[in-house]
Amino acid sequence: MPSSMTNLNIRMDSGIKKEAEELFAELGLNFTTAFNVFVKQCLRTRSIPFAITAEVPNSRLYTAMEESDKIANDNRVQGFEVHEFFKELDK
Repeated sequence: MPSSMTNLNIRMDSGIKKEAEELFAELGLNFTTAFNVFVKQCLRTRSIPFAITAEVPNSRLYTAMEESDKIANDNRVQGFEVHEFFKELDK
């Protein structure tokens, strides 16, 4: 390894690492290359290249999420396949 290179150890959930490796492979990258791309982009923009927020759903969205869970778990509600749904709309 050239003297300008260094090793870095990162602790990460093994499931997340596996998913990331699969994604990076689809993109033609290995984990090291993907991480280096991320760091270089951070240095280039002097920022994290995506928004980091502590946003939580507002009360209206939270209520809608609760309602959709109730509907999804209600055995009285008939589900539709997408193509059936559009057929019903056309009637």
